[in-house]
Amino acid sequence: MIPNCVNNLASLVREDNLEGLHYGFYEQATLTLKRGQHLYNTTFILVKSIDFSSNVLEGEIPEEICSLFLLGTLNLSMNQLIGKIPSKIGNMHLIENFDLSHNHLSGQMPQSLSSLNFLSHLNLSYNNLFGRILVVNQLQTLNDLSIYMGNPLLCGVPLSTQCPGDDLKDAKDKNENGNDKLWFYVSVILGFIVGFWGVCGTLVLKTSWRYAYFRFFDDITDKVMG
Repeated sequence: MIPNCVNNLASLVREDNLEGLHYGFYEQATLTLKRGQHLYNTTFILVKSIDFSSNVLEGEIPEEICSLFLLGTLNLSMNQLIGKIPSKIGNMHLIENFDLSHNHLSGQMPQSLSSLNFLSHLNLSYNNLFGRILVVNQLQTLNDLSIYMGNPLLCGVPLSTQCPGDDLKDAKDKNENGNDKLWFYVSVILGFIVGFWGVCGTLVLKTSWRYAYFRFFDDITDKVMG
């Protein structure tokens, strides 16, 4: 299991814990981040990444992992993890690369995922997640189908699977759009009728106005022709 004491990784919790590190020490490593390999040497000490992928980790993801506020990459893919995605995952607001694919996670996507404003790579594929996919804030830009595939009970954009009630919502939207168009045409027709008869009706009923109207046009015609 992932130990609950994972939040004791001090340099991933508070920035001031980096002050005591020896920056004259150089390590070289190749890391796979965002589906690409990156070589680090002089800046490796600044890489804030946890990669527990392809092990035999079991149990639930501990809530304590959400205390790693400075973590940039978390890869827990290809394990045997169960339970829900921690509800406070949004506390890791600097995370850019988040991979939970190929586990046995269940439940809905937590609302706090929408707080990850720096998230550029997400993979939740091949789990047992269910419910509507979140498409708010930064998650709107992550519209790749592969992020969610292998979760047969997930629904909504970008998947083709509709959520329960979407048909009724679509029908209601279409009905409202139809009503809006109908009222638009009715108001145009009523406006024309009122405007037309407001002028023409007055000319028909009031003889003096009719004489003045035609006299006005006669004077204009004389001026133009003259």
